[in-house]
Amino acid sequence: MKKSILAIFCLGVLFTSCKNEEKKESLTDNETEMNAEVDREMETSMSNLEIQPISHATAVIKWGDAVIYTDPVGGANVFEGKEAPSFVLITDIHGDHMDAKTLEALKLGDTKVIVPQAVKDQLPKDMAANLLVMNNGETKEIMGFSVKAVPMYNLPEAKDAMHTKGRGNGYVIEKDGERVYISGDTEDIPEMRDLENIDVALVCMNLPYTMTVEDAADGILAFAPKKVYPYHYRGKDGLSDVSKFKELVNKGNKEIEVIQLNWYPEMK
Repeated sequence: MKKSILAIFCLGVLFTSCKNEEKKESLTDNETEMNAEVDREMETSMSNLEIQPISHATAVIKWGDAVIYTDPVGGANVFEGKEAPSFVLITDIHGDHMDAKTLEALKLGDTKVIVPQAVKDQLPKDMAANLLVMNNGETKEIMGFSVKAVPMYNLPEAKDAMHTKGRGNGYVIEKDGERVYISGDTEDIPEMRDLENIDVALVCMNLPYTMTVEDAADGILAFAPKKVYPYHYRGKDGLSDVSKFKELVNKGNKEIEVIQLNWYPEMK
């Protein structure tokens, strides 16, 4: 009888030990998954990207050791205190995107300026050595970055539209697996909706030149970047309601971070 009780007790201890070991192994697996998730979050949040708004469509993007100027206009004085550009992106021919006097005043030396053909056609010929022409769909490597020119245009498509398909470029810039989208003057076009794996997006919204905040929000929800910066939002009737844009985006997808910067410091 005592031997039977002892045997039952030993079996119980063994069973409990096995269950505890299984629980321990399961906990270890869970901890491994949690640690991996934390690592992924750290990788995502450790992006060394900084957007410095200048005005409207003009920005300085600091990405690691590189400095990228987008659509530099307004004269060299608006870039005082900023690091010199590693390269420059210009999206279109209009004066809020392209200004030869600003480019000349920046004293770019041999710095490359990526432009659509229409922009090259309107810039002084003595700047030709700086210019790197890209058409919609083309990709080029520059200073460790992959730069792809993507369409930007008005809907519905028309020959007399302010922004016709193929004339200007939006850009997708990629390095080390991170991707930044700069919309240029566009509406909620299929090519924007079809973008994938965008970490940061700068998206325009101003009437009557580009699109409404509602269309911009719909477009953002379609390709779901991790972060979006509304920019280029001054229209004929003043500034677009970027707070409403944020509300619409987060109503549709609360995981998208909408970041509002001061693109219009002259407007109090």
